Amino acid sequence: MKVLFIGGTGIISTACTRLAVERGIEVTLLNRGRHTASSPTGVNTLAVDIEDAAAVSHALAGASFDAVVDWIAFEPAHVERDIALFRGRTRHYIFISSASAYQKPATDYLITESTPLSNPYWEYSRQKIACEERLMRAYREEGFPVTIVRPSLTYGDTQIALAINSWAKSYTAVDRMRRGEKVIVPGDGSSLWVITHNTDFAKGLVGLLAREQAIGHAFHITSDEVMCWDQWYRLTAEAAGVEPRLVHVPSDYIAACVPEARGGLLGDKAVSVVFDNTKIKRFVPGYCATVPFTEGIRRTMAWFDADPSRRQIDDQANALWDTLIESYERGLEESLRTFRL
Repeated sequence: MKVLFIGGTGIISTACTRLAVERGIEVTLLNRGRHTASSPTGVNTLAVDIEDAAAVSHALAGASFDAVVDWIAFEPAHVERDIALFRGRTRHYIFISSASAYQKPATDYLITESTPLSNPYWEYSRQKIACEERLMRAYREEGFPVTIVRPSLTYGDTQIALAINSWAKSYTAVDRMRRGEKVIVPGDGSSLWVITHNTDFAKGLVGLLAREQAIGHAFHITSDEVMCWDQWYRLTAEAAGVEPRLVHVPSDYIAACVPEARGGLLGDKAVSVVFDNTKIKRFVPGYCATVPFTEGIRRTMAWFDADPSRRQIDDQANALWDTLIESYERGLEESLRTFRL
């Protein structure tokens, strides 16, 4: 089986690449030649920028694939390009969307693939929805062989996934914990959430590659492990060997003070989610997320602790969080004085 991954070096896609190679799939990565320390061996690489139409056309001349997965399509123009590129050249095209596309606020606590798509808070999610709509129109009108996959928050050995953290330098929140500094939990910490290990996600995605029955369908692929945010934070701190100092700050307060956080909070992590994974289990027999967070986060912490150079700190995020905590607590103290008069 021949598969093309557009991108293929992210937290999720690297795990999928590795598992696909382990299962004997011939994997080609089309990207700008990026490699990471965790990039698997045994893959072909086309060092091409997907935005360079002429170079891509030359690199793919005469090529066809059993499946194509685009990990880095974020707006309708990207999928329009892919439709033109792979029309008649692949038996299966998988678009990586986002579980944040699901209805916000949700009218039912249990998220299934039939949950409406609507997110007034986050442009990122609205763009993903627009991509899905264009691809499904191509499926209906011309039989373009698309499958939609919607990941939720996913982590791996090199990524610490929390509600408030630096994505690029994710050790930052743990560094604060280890220094005894306060860390922010949005809301009151009781919102339910799901965090999925990248190797578990990979089992679902790779299982779909040869499933032509999945064409025309959408899937989310997540763990069935559900906990509140306080629990996710405390287990992370436990893996780091410390007791965390959690500060609960209302999500709308954070969004008002830090507008760029509005989408990721009000449009995603501040809202309780419980995913029903029945559909992916039906299409990929045997699919089951098997890495509990207690195990996965210990592996993640061990990766960071193995090499000091990995423990990079986002100083700008640190300063922002300090200011946010100070302003919130000062306002809270002032409010308490007012009400106690």
